[in-house]
Amino acid sequence: MAAPTTLDRALDTPQGTLRWTRLGRGPAVVLVHGTPFSSAVWHDIAPALARTRTVYLWDLPGFGASDKHPGRDVSLAAGQAALTRLLAHWDLPAPPAVIAHDIGGAVALRTALLDGAAYERLALIDAVATGTWGTDLFRLVRAHTDTFTALPAPMHEALVRAYIAGASHRGLHPRTADTLAAPWLDEPGRAAFYRQIAQADERHTRQIEPLLGRLDCPATVVWGRQDTWLPPEHGHRLARALPRARLEEIDGAGHLVQFDAPAQLTALLLDFLTR
Repeated sequence: MAAPTTLDRALDTPQGTLRWTRLGRGPAVVLVHGTPFSSAVWHDIAPALARTRTVYLWDLPGFGASDKHPGRDVSLAAGQAALTRLLAHWDLPAPPAVIAHDIGGAVALRTALLDGAAYERLALIDAVATGTWGTDLFRLVRAHTDTFTALPAPMHEALVRAYIAGASHRGLHPRTADTLAAPWLDEPGRAAFYRQIAQADERHTRQIEPLLGRLDCPATVVWGRQDTWLPPEHGHRLARALPRARLEEIDGAGHLVQFDAPAQLTALLLDFLTR
């Protein structure tokens, strides 16, 4: 994996400084990453989409290259506010397509259902949206955040790397693993890693779960069949709840479908965007 695309633009918001960039030309497509990741998860996908689309890449508040200042709100609601602010800043000529992974799914859904954002279409990939979510480690850290924050740096790094590795079914290339772990390994990143887990709250998905039937754009739900973080029944439940959705499962892929099956995922997304 080469170096991820540089987020060379910034927007100051109440959620801190958000870093973003855009690639390509054509109708807009906005990519929303999940946790504990960054826009780097779209490294293999964004260039393919940019052949026919203007691709907007950005890092959620408290993630990747965006502001990790202590005390910031980095919850799903903060992600929603950030996306709403970015959409207003971009002032797009037409509603964008949105592709969202993991908690990015909840952020995208909240932005549409609670803030009234209009999407051309929405793709949800192994998305946090329904029921109980979060790995065992995720819940343990949330219950004992202060203890984990105090871990020595080598132990913290080992935890981060093991946690990220567990999202892949096929195993990550070492350079990919390094790229995904890097934002969390310096001093601000270490605190931010536990901060975003501590603020991840299921009330923010419970709030929108009864509203999913109101989503009025075409949707596709894509799921890694070997996802152990969010097993496929989450995808089935989400696809049933959305009125204009179809479900696509990818065999041999875990939660990080972007790296376990990049060609299959790209083909599905290109088909969805042009269908």
